[in-house]
Amino acid sequence: MRIILLGPPGAGKGTQAVRMVERLGIPQLSTGDMLRAAVAAGTPIGLKAKEIMDRGDLVSDDVVVGIIADRIEEPDARNGFILDGFPRTVAQAEAFDAMLQKKGLKLDAVIEFKVNEAELVERIVKRAKETEARGEPVRKDDNPDVFKTRLDAYRNQTAPLSAYYAQKGQLKAVDGMRPIDEVTGAIKTILGR
Repeated sequence: MRIILLGPPGAGKGTQAVRMVERLGIPQLSTGDMLRAAVAAGTPIGLKAKEIMDRGDLVSDDVVVGIIADRIEEPDARNGFILDGFPRTVAQAEAFDAMLQKKGLKLDAVIEFKVNEAELVERIVKRAKETEARGEPVRKDDNPDVFKTRLDAYRNQTAPLSAYYAQKGQLKAVDGMRPIDEVTGAIKTILGR
């Protein structure tokens, strides 16, 4: 199964992706991890990405899609993969779709985690307080101001993907505010397993 998870930061995509990896036996692909691995391996696309990053520039969509194209050829991804954090824009989605089409592949599901943003901010504040109370360091992105900035970026850049995938008939939604096990159940229903 080839699956994309959409939703704002803190919506539970990462938690559900871990459960899906265990259940479906397919890898979760992180563009950041893939970029670092391609650079470390010295692949042609990795060398191109390294040159761009060494200049301090953002890696272009075509390079990111190229890295994903290489990664999904690896044996562990032959039966599918889960993408969380990619695509981030409609332009990336279009480039990704074109790459899949060239390979004769298609997406099986695009699952959007619907959330109440005000409650999501409260959830993050609570998580930060609980972490602090345990004497553990609070993640940078659990800072409410940082989180709100990330939420704004999501809303402006990534939220338009909902309409893009809905128009293609690929978008399914789950209530990301439900308890974790209920969200897992809803995803199982969407995937038919």
